[in-house]
Amino acid sequence: MQFEDVTHRRRMIRNFDATPVPPELVEELIDVARRSPSAGYSQGVDFVVLQGDDETALFWDMPGVRDFWDQRFPGLLRVPVIVLPVADSGRYLRRYSEPDKAAAGLQEASAWPVPYWLVDTAMATMTLLLAVVDAGLGALFFGLREYGPLLERLGVPADREPIGVVAIGHPADKVRTGSPVTRPRRPLSEVLHHGRW
Repeated sequence: MQFEDVTHRRRMIRNFDATPVPPELVEELIDVARRSPSAGYSQGVDFVVLQGDDETALFWDMPGVRDFWDQRFPGLLRVPVIVLPVADSGRYLRRYSEPDKAAAGLQEASAWPVPYWLVDTAMATMTLLLAVVDAGLGALFFGLREYGPLLERLGVPADREPIGVVAIGHPADKVRTGSPVTRPRRPLSEVLHHGRW
């Protein structure tokens, strides 16, 4: 598939069938995602993958999660793969303490005008979403109000920061849902600013 086709076909899917995704394909998708840009080549992005009914139940059985989605998009509960992209700020702080980066003065999180561990995790997540489409699958990126109990349940270190959740699987239908159905995309002429605002 051409890159333009991938970007035009990428949609947030909310209705999946229960067809499993081969584990080796999931690993290929994560391998592609981990090759995204990384400030100072810090590589402070991890992915927690839950695959199959037993593992995804660890996510869906968190208090209120299953009920929330069952009321809105019950087809999401059939998704066979759930991925949590997680940022590790410590890798960035340690990397920017090394001799070749120390002059930047970014040894403390408060010194970063933009926390690139979150930026890089977001870029890796976008790469994952595009790789999913290229593989002929569908995905949904969404957030939770509270991650602490889930991270504890999954053994994620307390100093790590998730940016959301990615559901991956086979779309159950081609019906478009969500905000793109009711809201137009802003035209290029409105978002492109040549030379100045």
